[in-house]
Amino acid sequence: QVQLVESGGGLVQAGGSLRLSCAASRLTFSDYAGGWFRQAPGKEREFVATITSTGGSRYYADSVKGRFTISRDNAKNTVYLQMNSLKLEDTAVYYCNCLNYRGDYWGQGTQVTVSK
Repeated sequence: QVQLVESGGGLVQAGGSLRLSCAASRLTFSDYAGGWFRQAPGKEREFVATITSTGGSRYYADSVKGRFTISRDNAKNTVYLQMNSLKLEDTAVYYCNCLNYRGDYWGQGTQVTVSK
């Protein structure tokens, strides 16, 4: 069974930084695009960032462009999200996603809380 396990969430002050990690197992990780989504209380889950299987292309939501960086290490089966200059509105549960024509997999989520 495919597993995606996120880590690195927590409580941070506005302006601070966090780095999320998502470790994938039981899939050929390098065949999948990797992505991050988030869901704030009372809101729909929204796209944050995605990276192609080789890492050659990255795409970001306008709300995080210039502040967040997605990356991956296919040797470690891990996708990362470096989050800088965090804002109150970045508070959400962050979910990792791996996607290709074979399947669409999600992690259990990690809480990120940004305080004043």
